[in-house]
Amino acid sequence: MHAVILRSAVSNVSGLTPLTAGTVPSRGMEKANESSLMGFVLLGFSDHPRLEAVLFIFVFFFYLLTLVGNFTIIIISYLDPPLHTPMYFFLSNLSLLDLCFTTSLAPQTLVNLQGPEKTITYGDYVLQLYISLALGSTKCILLAVMALDRYVAVCKPLLYVVIMNPWLCQQLATISWLSGLANSLIHATFTLQLPFCGKHRLDHFICEVPALLKLACVDTTTNELVLFVVSVLFLLLPPTFILISYGFITQAVLRIQSVEARRKAFSTCSSHLTVVIIFYGTIIYMYLQPSSSYAQDQGKFISLFYTMVTPTLNPMIYPLRNKDVKESVKKLLSGKLCSLWT
Repeated sequence: MHAVILRSAVSNVSGLTPLTAGTVPSRGMEKANESSLMGFVLLGFSDHPRLEAVLFIFVFFFYLLTLVGNFTIIIISYLDPPLHTPMYFFLSNLSLLDLCFTTSLAPQTLVNLQGPEKTITYGDYVLQLYISLALGSTKCILLAVMALDRYVAVCKPLLYVVIMNPWLCQQLATISWLSGLANSLIHATFTLQLPFCGKHRLDHFICEVPALLKLACVDTTTNELVLFVVSVLFLLLPPTFILISYGFITQAVLRIQSVEARRKAFSTCSSHLTVVIIFYGTIIYMYLQPSSSYAQDQGKFISLFYTMVTPTLNPMIYPLRNKDVKESVKKLLSGKLCSLWT
């Protein structure tokens, strides 16, 4: 989502037609509030009617995987005492975030794909915009926090319990959630102040800021600059921090003499790093494309991937690479975990 914001900010700032800031055309003034009354039309994949049926099954399948998988991660992280560690505390936060993020988008996407009705009310659009923007921003920060946790665990193992104490973990998680919420409140509110002059057809299947900016009938230079700054803060700084952290982690792991300890360190870190690469990889791929080679349909499919597929990765990747998670899932399925808790 933020990748689209950054790409749109860069391309639109250079190609905007100058208008007097705050000036609204006379007819636009009369129609400025029509979109709030009519709602919006999310065109989505309406130009590929046969594909919509396939995508409906695709979205529904991955939505179910997201619900089952992430609920499982949250339950075992809460019930199993061996998983009461900072790493699984942040992982359960990430699972909760992915649950909320997908739930804010998947139901409307399924409705959009199911039939010819593509409309969404203005209130629902605004709600989806606020929620998805807040959760998307939170995930960028939370993944960086998880990299910090892995850095301390590998590079400062003797001080890990002291540094990553429960109070600090709670504070880091709170900062992640609040930063995403603050970005959404400021960013979305600022964008929704723009008049749309009666235009309400959006060539996308989800609610995003760049799509709204294209409908605006006033100079959006200030909005574009805000988008650019926000995208740098949430798209470029966190992955840079993560890469630096894993540079130090790699050096520390290579100095470990024990083969078993080295394997365990690589196993726990590689799970998080895999999620980071896939999540940021899709976004950076969109951002690095030149505007001339960017196709709208391609952007929709990439958006579909990181909104519907990436939330299923945590429950798929961590059980495959972490022995503790495998054991907890086995205990949960056998009923031992619930009996142990009671």
